[in-house]
Amino acid sequence: MRWINRRPSRTGALFLALLPFVLAILVYAVASEARLAANPADKLLPAFADLVDGVKRMAFTPDARSGDYLMWVDTLASLQRLLSALAIATIVGLVTGLVLGLLPLARATFAPFVAVVSMVPPLALLPILFILLGLGESAKITLITIGITPFLIRDLAARVEELPREQTIKAETLGSSSWQIALRVTLPQVLPRLLDSLRLSLGPAWLFLIAAEAIASESGLGYRIFLVRRYLSMEVILPYVAWITLLAFLMDLCLRRLQAKAFPWFAGRAG
Repeated sequence: MRWINRRPSRTGALFLALLPFVLAILVYAVASEARLAANPADKLLPAFADLVDGVKRMAFTPDARSGDYLMWVDTLASLQRLLSALAIATIVGLVTGLVLGLLPLARATFAPFVAVVSMVPPLALLPILFILLGLGESAKITLITIGITPFLIRDLAARVEELPREQTIKAETLGSSSWQIALRVTLPQVLPRLLDSLRLSLGPAWLFLIAAEAIASESGLGYRIFLVRRYLSMEVILPYVAWITLLAFLMDLCLRRLQAKAFPWFAGRAG
């Protein structure tokens, strides 16, 4: 049998999925042990016991100054910013993407502008946002929104244009207005694709969040990482990075489950 036709069993697939994680942990354990054997005071690759102590200190021990559980406070602050920005970007991206995809006049007018704006590096706008909006939450949420909205607009507009033209013609033949075609023909087919676009935007959204928190914030996962880096506290930084990765993975998983639950016809067709 050719390799392109070989498929793992369910157990085999689970084993193959876990294998890279196990190898990464083994590589880290070997490298950490070697560095600590050469220099017991080395902080770059702390032992697993130190990582556990770091998690206990940040997540399950009240802070001596504020009395807060810092890791949960940081998580709540970051998620509030991220989810607020994702909600705004989703609404703007969906409405604008539908308009650009459906209306040739709107596409001819605004599509080039959106294409140019999408090329602006969002992080380069961060100083401008801080000047215009101050150092509060507005600037951070705006940065994330600006960072991912152009991608959502362009992707959704392209998805709308990909829909079979015959559907629109048939709806017009039956007497549907432009408004009815947008809401009853196009929107139901675009919504599952919107969830795919949103999943692809999660990585950049986290990147912009961490960057904004690192520069001007008093709470948040990015703020904490850049605060403790001064003391080379890798026993805190590494668990925080792993926690951010887990949060992003869970958000992606929730969006996939939502898509499969709300749009089973699309999930089945996608395989």
